[in-house]
Amino acid sequence: MIQMTRQFATAASQQSMRIKSIRKAWFSRSSLQWDGRISMVQGASRGIGLEFVKQLLERNGGNVIATCRNPLESTGLNELKAKFSDRLDILKLDITDENSIQASSNSIKEKFGHLNLLINASGVLSIPDVLHPETTLRKVEKSSLMLAYEVNAIGPILVTKIGGDTDIEGGFAVVANLSARVGSIGDNGLGGWHSYRASKTALNQLTKNLAVEFGRRKDQIVCLLLHPGTVDTDLSKPFQKNVPNGKLFTKEFSVQKLLNVIDSAKISDNGKFFAWDGQLIQW
Repeated sequence: MIQMTRQFATAASQQSMRIKSIRKAWFSRSSLQWDGRISMVQGASRGIGLEFVKQLLERNGGNVIATCRNPLESTGLNELKAKFSDRLDILKLDITDENSIQASSNSIKEKFGHLNLLINASGVLSIPDVLHPETTLRKVEKSSLMLAYEVNAIGPILVTKIGGDTDIEGGFAVVANLSARVGSIGDNGLGGWHSYRASKTALNQLTKNLAVEFGRRKDQIVCLLLHPGTVDTDLSKPFQKNVPNGKLFTKEFSVQKLLNVIDSAKISDNGKFFAWDGQLIQW
């Protein structure tokens, strides 16, 4: 019995060391300066994700890795590549396919070795003839719930999880997951939009779990949840008629504000849920 206990303890210790090594390989940050910084934007083909890539590249120094499901079809990314050829890498990554995530991870590890910033920007709210925000319980379908959960919650966590196996020390890194205020349980006074709300709530909980785990292990990784506001993108376009005056933001404005939140991040912010203006959002 004692021998079995020792074997279990040894195996658990080895697993813990392996997980810690993976995290250090994936994330590394030595300062808040952008020179030499390596950032990755997942979900970068258009909208907020593409704007993150643009604004990160327009800063002085640092490399940006942009990932999306169909890179060749993103005119915006390819235009940025022509302008920032030496600092922008574009990779194919389908967040519904673990093999695709792992392949991207391998490419990043081989070329850069680590990341300083990971922004998970992908999200789905509606797809014509496939997914619609449910205004009543009668409209809830299993397929919609599963699709929203896969894209909005599972994908970002799997991207955060998978890294390399080279132990890289130093600094702290930031993981920024784009959530939404409608994912807040405490703020929910209207109901509806079951799939989208629930999937963003799931993302919030999963990110909070990561923050607690990283904090307990003393890993220098700050996990943030960010609400961009209602932004003028394809995602929000079908629902913009109900947005109050002054509350529909441009991509440029929202991303600039969100990068301000990221720039100001401290270890003590690990696991917090911020709005675009830096205000905390209740869970």
